[in-house]
Amino acid sequence: MLQTIKKALFASIGAAVLTRAQIRQALDKLVQEGRLSPEEAERAADRRVEEGKEELESVHDEIVAAVHKGLKNLDFVSREELDDVKKRLKALERKTGAAKTSRSTRKV
Repeated sequence: MLQTIKKALFASIGAAVLTRAQIRQALDKLVQEGRLSPEEAERAADRRVEEGKEELESVHDEIVAAVHKGLKNLDFVSREELDDVKKRLKALERKTGAAKTSRSTRKV
């Protein structure tokens, strides 16, 4: 499910987060026109790439938080909670001897 969300995210904001090559191409045109020096273009490219990474990380974190919140609202248990209940159940079965009884009467 998370992979599907990530794919949708990348598709929807793909234009906002450009690759370094695309950024360089646009900035090189400004350098050729004399509107930027090569050094300014390099710094601008570095800044834009970093901003794009930060945007992507921020959106990813927001999506993960929203998915977790949605799952919690649906009363799904976490893997950790399920593992805890399993451990407690096994301990109770050992303590009461119910594990042998319940397994021998279980239908398959």
